[in-house]
Amino acid sequence: MSELSSEEINIETKGACMCGAVKLNIHAMPIKAGACHCKMCRRWSGGPNMTVDCGDNVSFEGEENIGRFKSSEWAERAFCKICGSNLFWRMLDTNQHIISAGLLDDESVLTLDHQIYIDHKPAYYDFVNKTNDMTEAEVLALYAPEA
Repeated sequence: MSELSSEEINIETKGACMCGAVKLNIHAMPIKAGACHCKMCRRWSGGPNMTVDCGDNVSFEGEENIGRFKSSEWAERAFCKICGSNLFWRMLDTNQHIISAGLLDDESVLTLDHQIYIDHKPAYYDFVNKTNDMTEAEVLALYAPEA
């Protein structure tokens, strides 16, 4: 993960799934949150998937309660086996964790900064925030150049 400035991080953050069977500890968490509008994320979360890119700066307690689903050639999605909470989307080759923002104990530090798969966003909702937006093609070129 790249170096982050002090304006971009909240030094220590904790969180948990709905039932508390999986707990997470994040060091140097970015305070910029994002939304993904791809069909997989919308099916997984019931709407836009609100996330924080924590890189590999995350550890879990209750690892035995984490279920994993390989959702593409380069990534997996994880959920709590007890309550079903969406936990993270993870890049397999870099161990980059994109954590579900709703898991965090303190979401007040977050700012919606970016949206991906903006060309897949349904017309029935919009965010008022000014964000950096990326289309599917731009996301795939950045994260999965061989796709």
